[in-house]
Amino acid sequence: MSTRSRYASRRVYLVPDDLSELTGPVAGVVELPTHLDWSEQHVYDLTDDSHLGLMYERVIREAVHHDDLRTYLNGRVLIRIWPRLYLPIQARQAWEARFPDLVRAA
Repeated sequence: MSTRSRYASRRVYLVPDDLSELTGPVAGVVELPTHLDWSEQHVYDLTDDSHLGLMYERVIREAVHHDDLRTYLNGRVLIRIWPRLYLPIQARQAWEARFPDLVRAA
């Protein structure tokens, strides 16, 4: 088992109580704080689908406060792009267990 997979299996992923809590931006440019994205590319143009998906993946993987999810994710957008997100299986399972709409979207 690789170090990465052991980390992913122990990592706790935050999940909101309701997708309607996720009222983040749906357009424009977003700059993530370093606790969510410490890479050189921490600015995302939400009109670019590849930027949008990458930002959502990073926020879901790295969120340490529910406000991170509420601030940067949008529930309607999340349902639309869910099937294309590359997430650790534990994160995907946690979100899909809480929100069957995501399973249907996939």
